Amino acid sequence: MKNNFPRIIIAATQSGSGKTTITTGLIAALKNRGLNVQAYKVGPDYIDTGWHELAGGKISHNLDSWLVGADKLKEIFIETSDGADISIIEGVMGLYDGGRGGISSTAEISKLLDAQVVLVIDAKSMGTSAAAVALGFREFDKSVKLAGVILNRLGSDSHKKMIIDALDDLGIKCFGAIKRNEEFYLPERYLGLVPTTENNNIDVIEKICAAVENQIDIDALITIAKNSTTLEKISNHQPLTTNHLKIAVAKDEAFNFYYESSLNELERLGAEIIYFSPLDDKNLPKNISGLIIGGGFPEMFAAKLQCNKKIRADIFHAAQDGLPILAECGGFMYLMREIINPVGRAFKMCGVIDGVSTMTNKLQTVGYVEAEILRDCILGKAGDKIRAHEFHFSASQVSDEKIFKCRRMRTGKEYFAGVCKKNLVASYLHIHFAGCPSAARNFIQACKNFQRQ
Repeated sequence: MKNNFPRIIIAATQSGSGKTTITTGLIAALKNRGLNVQAYKVGPDYIDTGWHELAGGKISHNLDSWLVGADKLKEIFIETSDGADISIIEGVMGLYDGGRGGISSTAEISKLLDAQVVLVIDAKSMGTSAAAVALGFREFDKSVKLAGVILNRLGSDSHKKMIIDALDDLGIKCFGAIKRNEEFYLPERYLGLVPTTENNNIDVIEKICAAVENQIDIDALITIAKNSTTLEKISNHQPLTTNHLKIAVAKDEAFNFYYESSLNELERLGAEIIYFSPLDDKNLPKNISGLIIGGGFPEMFAAKLQCNKKIRADIFHAAQDGLPILAECGGFMYLMREIINPVGRAFKMCGVIDGVSTMTNKLQTVGYVEAEILRDCILGKAGDKIRAHEFHFSASQVSDEKIFKCRRMRTGKEYFAGVCKKNLVASYLHIHFAGCPSAARNFIQACKNFQRQ
């Protein structure tokens, strides 16, 4: 069965061009028209999807060809966009930027999904040269279907006319031009935008939405999306087992970096996801067979996490009892003895891991990683390899045994990382269970084994 799955990609020339702002406003504007909008983000970013969700009222999904592979990416897109009136896909960095060899770049995903691309150009300090930039992006790879551009941060009507006249001479369509407005500012932090769990700035989104409605030809974008080529529709997945296991997942302002499609893989294997808050809940949920603590910003909430002694003790004893625990990045930090925040103050954490995590002013690592498991654990057997992504400003000193031998895909550099203790695996790595089905099955099996005890 085939469907054309109306879709369009909002890309940019580079990071910071305003594609998240424009994408968010477009999602809100389409929703205001009564359309069922499904949003996506190219790459491993957790934060931009939160802004999509705030604008559209629906969970936004990541599309990452490194973390899940090309075939699984298409499967996730087709499954989650089925029934939507239109799918809006926000790109990552610049159109042709990604991992080594262009892996998981916006250009690559546009080809995988055969989706047309609209390029956002920040024209703040540019005149006619903006047209030359657009021409370069169009000619660089003609297999990318560049439908046209949106100009951003324009200063005046004459500024707009100057660039549009040059674009017209080149046969490049302009779908609109957004004028500079400081009220469109989305708050930022060292990992990118501040998550919407901390900043529910619906008023900012409404202002951006109004600008998009008035300054962008939305009807033309809808027409392009509706003229998308057909894609083969897949049947809905069914759970592989009816043996429901309760897996607790930490989710609040401090921990909220999760891929919905990753958790869905656990649900298909029979898991029931139970959310809880390390900030506010005094105990772990009852009768759980597994625990996941994802990434986030524990250093920003370290004082409150320290004050919640009961749940820290609960997690410590659960780890001692052999509860299968997966902790990623912020969760890894939370399980240590201490977190030292950006101003140098130390806060006590769970103490499961013999180590200290210190925030720095320098990016420690960013990029795709291939991780080889060094000994049998809850994610697999020694020698198994997992694809992951790493992005953090903190540095950690840990005395516990390492569990991964990692290789950075861009540079080839190898290093040892992570911790394995009893049924705990914790590291800075972010994995996606949809791209690591064997790791998902192994984690579920570890939970079943614990449940039988």
